[in-house]
Amino acid sequence: MPALLRQLAGLGGCTHPIRLDGHRTEYDVNTRTGEIGNVLHHLDSSSLPAGHLLVRCNNRRTTRCAACAEVYRRDTFHLITSGLRGGKGVPERVAAHPRVFATFTAPSFGPVHNRPTGPAGSVRRCRCGTLHDQDDPALGTPLDPDTYDYEAAVLWNAHAGPLWRRFSTYLRREVAKCAGLTQRAFREHARVSFAKVAEYQKRGTVHFHAVIRIDGPEGGDTPPPAWATAELLTDAIRAATAAVRVEGPVIDGRAHVLTFGRQLDVRTIRSADFDGGQELSERAVAAYIAKYATKGAETATGALDRPLKFLAELAQLDISDHARQLIRTAWTLGARKDLEHLRLRAWAHMLGFRGHFSTKSRRYSTTLGALRDARAEWRRAQAAEATETGPDTTLVLAHWVYAGTGLTDAEAWLAETLEPALGTEGESTHG
Repeated sequence: MPALLRQLAGLGGCTHPIRLDGHRTEYDVNTRTGEIGNVLHHLDSSSLPAGHLLVRCNNRRTTRCAACAEVYRRDTFHLITSGLRGGKGVPERVAAHPRVFATFTAPSFGPVHNRPTGPAGSVRRCRCGTLHDQDDPALGTPLDPDTYDYEAAVLWNAHAGPLWRRFSTYLRREVAKCAGLTQRAFREHARVSFAKVAEYQKRGTVHFHAVIRIDGPEGGDTPPPAWATAELLTDAIRAATAAVRVEGPVIDGRAHVLTFGRQLDVRTIRSADFDGGQELSERAVAAYIAKYATKGAETATGALDRPLKFLAELAQLDISDHARQLIRTAWTLGARKDLEHLRLRAWAHMLGFRGHFSTKSRRYSTTLGALRDARAEWRRAQAAEATETGPDTTLVLAHWVYAGTGLTDAEAWLAETLEPALGTEGESTHG
């Protein structure tokens, strides 16, 4: 029992670990001659208390595994923060570069129940005549489902990724234009970097939150030119957003052209008008973005957090009629040969969106992979210190195969007695 508890504790609270069969052997190696010596350590999965090697699932969704999602959230926090104030291999001088926090929305596909705000943030009645509570399940659902454009909403989600990629190209052009430079000359003076995360609105369409920054020509390592200001960047973002469009499919004679919505919010980081008067600081922005990196359609619309195998499954699911219709529309469109490339059936549970939830440009900051590697290296160093063996003097031979997912009922009962390794966004990623 104590050995099983130790194995479960090593999962850090993961509730759906991957079970592996196999073995791992470490040999002593003479660094001078290269000769392989004695066996330092041998691990066989059949000898472990759980009967398998258990490794974290690393799922980013809170609804699937809260512990692994928390690690992903903290990593995203550090990724965003390092691009705002330096650290993790990024120079601290980036804190002086022009940067803004921007939110891009989808266009309207029909009127929905909402909580319109008036002067001084007061909440007004919806067009249906109701003063909705903040947690009212009707929020985001169509006033008239029969006229709501479900087809366009699903197709917008499916093209949101390509729309962002084209926007990033347009943005560089607009920044160069505002600076009075050609695109070729612009690359010699400055570079635009960004990090973004996708969030589902209650109506079931994604929008993007992004940190956008102007650097020198070599990225964060070089200072931006004197003409680079947050005001110039804001103007360029507004111009690029208004101009960008993606030609979508033609369905039954109807051509779909995908654009961003008219609601665009761009705020200079460290302004005083963020979230009800709170300061828009680096920490506030990073925490805000990281919060949405672990959520999907299931959080906003009550949809699903895993793919459908058959459309008939919808009848047994406890989801809203609005989410059900979005999923059904994606499934129906996914049957069309001309839309095969969108893989709408595979992503019906995501209401058509198939892009990455968090992305960044290459020079913005460190990477999630680098943060994971640093954490793994820290653990290896701790293990080497405990066994008094140096990592440079060992040869590791291992072979593992997939054996299943999840915990047995007894393992799950024991795991509930352990305190999950959850923390705040300010904690070290190596702890």
